[in-house]
Amino acid sequence: MAELLHITERSLWEAARASGTYEMSTRGRTLAEVGFVHCSLRHQLPQVAALLYGDCDPGELVVLVIDSERLRSPLRYEPPAPGAEEFPHIYGPLPVTAVVAEEAWSG
Repeated sequence: MAELLHITERSLWEAARASGTYEMSTRGRTLAEVGFVHCSLRHQLPQVAALLYGDCDPGELVVLVIDSERLRSPLRYEPPAPGAEEFPHIYGPLPVTAVVAEEAWSG
């Protein structure tokens, strides 16, 4: 199992838990707009959080810990630019059953 992480606003995750799937790609952008759900490996998360959520109250954020073996959609590791470090991308909705833990983000 690859441990994937996705940081998001707590209210969006609570809505996803009620519906059964999470369909945001990244802050302010949906899966439908981008085509995949942005994820990180543990060592990548601080940089991603600072870039996308640096102006948010850390108490409003949650880190989803995803079991890659529970995904129903393709998982690809891709760089944001040629030659850059690769990040995991989920090409479809994230089923809430693939999220094996929730962690508070402390910033």
